[in-house]
Amino acid sequence: MKITLPKPFFFKGGKRAVLLLHGFTGNSSDVRMLGRFLEKKGYTCHAPHYKGHGVPPEELVHTGPEDWWQDVMNGYNFLKNNGYEEIAVAGLSLGGVFSLKLGYTVPIKGIVPMCAPMYIKSEEVMYEGVLEYAREFKKREGKSDEQIELEMNEFKKTPMNTLKALQGLIADVRENIDMIYAPTFVVQARHDHMINPKSANIIYSEIESTTKEIKWYEESGHVITLDKEKDMLHEDVYAFLEKLDWHN
Repeated sequence: MKITLPKPFFFKGGKRAVLLLHGFTGNSSDVRMLGRFLEKKGYTCHAPHYKGHGVPPEELVHTGPEDWWQDVMNGYNFLKNNGYEEIAVAGLSLGGVFSLKLGYTVPIKGIVPMCAPMYIKSEEVMYEGVLEYAREFKKREGKSDEQIELEMNEFKKTPMNTLKALQGLIADVRENIDMIYAPTFVVQARHDHMINPKSANIIYSEIESTTKEIKWYEESGHVITLDKEKDMLHEDVYAFLEKLDWHN
């Protein structure tokens, strides 16, 4: 069975642009509904894919944070090159970490980190997550249980250097978030079992932005963009964007 893989998207709205960033082992479908919602409100939205994401998991292990950061920068430059001068960014999980990194690297209008980790999970826990992702991917491809087990055993033989590099990235961004001055809206799900939810408090207290807010979503889990409070999240992100000092 051929599964159709999600693609990066570019929804043209108005002159104000929002870069939308997915999570580790995620893809553009993480932020697609948010993108469509904002497009209807007059915002142009672009979600790139990170290398090794939205493709078979065997490709993920040969990529790392440096590749993905390049993809984030390419997404930012794609908007710039298409004539969008003012860009805000919203990112889920790892995408939230990248949204913060953008905040002290390039001019950004506003930042929305959603369930972004500032604590390092053990490599074991992260590795389990990758194995689960790989298994689910193969199930969706319609492979038999025997075939999945064979492929998973092969998959486990591949060294996963990505995870150590990922921990390094999170530590590095945490070191630098006091260089963020752009308006920031920190979003955190109360039932987030993937990351330590206290990360939200660290981001909120350590960024230097004079305009900052934090909101806890009491009914949601880690992938907050697809969870039961997504409609409220959409409205809140839109309200935050509307308050920014856009020139157009």
